[in-house]
Amino acid sequence: MNENDLSKLIEKLKRIEALYSGAATPGEEKAALNAREKIKEKIEQCRDADPPIEYKFTLADAWSRKLLLALLRRYDIKPYRYHRQRYTTVMARISKSFVDETLWPEFEELSHELRTHLNNITEKIISEAVYGDSSEPEEIKAISG
Repeated sequence: MNENDLSKLIEKLKRIEALYSGAATPGEEKAALNAREKIKEKIEQCRDADPPIEYKFTLADAWSRKLLLALLRRYDIKPYRYHRQRYTTVMARISKSFVDETLWPEFEELSHELRTHLNNITEKIISEAVYGDSSEPEEIKAISG
């Protein structure tokens, strides 16, 4: 991955955040810079009308977990887990409307972008360093006995 690819990915992720902040023009630099504050304002508005409840997020992989933890902390939401809960579990107290309208849709979009990027990098590295064909195996009919 070169510096230009990384810069493009970071800019795309910032535009996604600006979109979920409710900015009228997500492409503007100012909107991107103010996105976090606008989302924090949304959290406060939701908190008044929709008090926080305990959420349990179960994530499939370490990348998704790291992303969700970063999003929660970015918006001053304290993630935690209980003793003996799985490592892939993240708990947080947050309003349902904020999760439904902002946090989860933003997480899913960011997660999709990151997974796509990581998959592309993985394919490239395997192709160049291991073997050029990393396609799925051929599917054959089961041998009947």
